[in-house]
Amino acid sequence: MDQSLLESFSAWLSTANVVELSATTATSFALIAVAEIGDKSQLVCMTLASRHRPAPVMLGALAAFSLLNTLAVVFGVAIANWLPPYFVGAIVAILFAVFGVHALRAKDDEGDDEVEEKSGHGIFFTTFVLLTVAEFGDKTQLAVVALSSTHAAAGVWIGATVALAATSALGILAGRTILQKIPLVLLHRISGAFFLILAVVAAWQAYTAYITN
Repeated sequence: MDQSLLESFSAWLSTANVVELSATTATSFALIAVAEIGDKSQLVCMTLASRHRPAPVMLGALAAFSLLNTLAVVFGVAIANWLPPYFVGAIVAILFAVFGVHALRAKDDEGDDEVEEKSGHGIFFTTFVLLTVAEFGDKTQLAVVALSSTHAAAGVWIGATVALAATSALGILAGRTILQKIPLVLLHRISGAFFLILAVVAAWQAYTAYITN
């Protein structure tokens, strides 16, 4: 039994798997990080950190993102197991294309909604609830679902969670004053281009899977 587990673990750590995991992690991190800078989750962290100690805000954000990404990855893997690869690839391509077009059309004033703080609770719980509600079903979570349905789930989870944690930390440390100097339109354009590139890749994968089916 121990030998079997060791062999399975060694196979998982093979060069191909490590390379795939690393590439998926890097892709997920870059995509989610660019998409989330200036978005509402960062606004929540900036607002709460300006009124409270940053540590519980950061911990609440990590807990929320870990939960949301876990749900998204599990759902993405389930979809991949239930549906034919070409159908999954087509859905992913459409989603990424929609996200890309939306990001390219985004304006500076988007994402500036007021954050309503829930009083009467600990700041950790407040951050957790606000971010869970704000990000549930958001384009970021849908992107994680899409990525995990066609790529290594562990890499998607790691990349997305680290990216969301990094953007939240940036919001907490830098604050709105510094972040307002960043041209958000440019970041939206980069995010949109990235989504469209992945849409093309997903469409090609769907086509390849369809003709070889």
